[in-house]
Amino acid sequence: MLDFLRMRAIEGLETVSGDRYSRSISFDGGHGWFSVAPGDSEALVLTLDFPDPLAKAQIVARIRRLLDLDADLAPIHRHLCADPLLARLIAARPGLRVPGAWDGFELAVRAVLGQQITVGAAIRLAGKLVAQYGQPLRCVAAPAGLSHVFPEPARMAGADLASLGMPRSRGRTLSGVAQAVLDDPQLFAPKADLEHSLSALLALWGVGDWTAHYVALRQFREADAFPAADVGLLNALAALEGGPVTARQLLARAEAWRPWRGYAAQHLWTAFAAP
Repeated sequence: MLDFLRMRAIEGLETVSGDRYSRSISFDGGHGWFSVAPGDSEALVLTLDFPDPLAKAQIVARIRRLLDLDADLAPIHRHLCADPLLARLIAARPGLRVPGAWDGFELAVRAVLGQQITVGAAIRLAGKLVAQYGQPLRCVAAPAGLSHVFPEPARMAGADLASLGMPRSRGRTLSGVAQAVLDDPQLFAPKADLEHSLSALLALWGVGDWTAHYVALRQFREADAFPAADVGLLNALAALEGGPVTARQLLARAEAWRPWRGYAAQHLWTAFAAP
């Protein structure tokens, strides 16, 4: 989890220092920040600075979703370990969880920025976006490196985002997602099931199957979401099993992983990214 967050930390918004993850947050108009680090035994220690004490329970719940802390891994592992490859990967990383998101709009923006480019390039673009359109963090004692909160949809809806250095079509998609959130503030609220989650996302201009499944997995916490055409997944399976794999073959293989395909995907991504 920490390696995943470290690779995707946006300058000004997040930092990973040693084994501590910190980020700025905006919630109901207020600004704050939190840090999470390992504590004694298997516990995590949360440091939260937010001006409204009544909001802290909701903020903690969102942090738990971000870190996937409420997932019961035992039944997931029992099911996935029927596949010898996944049994090996799970044995190597038995505590691996699926990273969530602090905010659905932020995650959708990250996903669109990451379309057809590397993680590093997407994070650099996200840093430019935060610096130009995010509000300065209104917090006195924030950790070093936290300077802004993520841009609000209203700041992005009418902006020329392509000027940040991305294809004009991608800038149009980002502006469209921002306008869609303004039109429907519940756009990224949990849906009834995976089908409804995907249909809500695929209705947005420029959002395709990969982006929809990625957001469904991390924001809607749809454990069976599975972007079968993802290059990272295809490369991971090919590298781990020693031969080329098509998206059709991967999708067929993943049928046995239902209803936990998202956790299988996280193990494949992590194993392939590991040094």
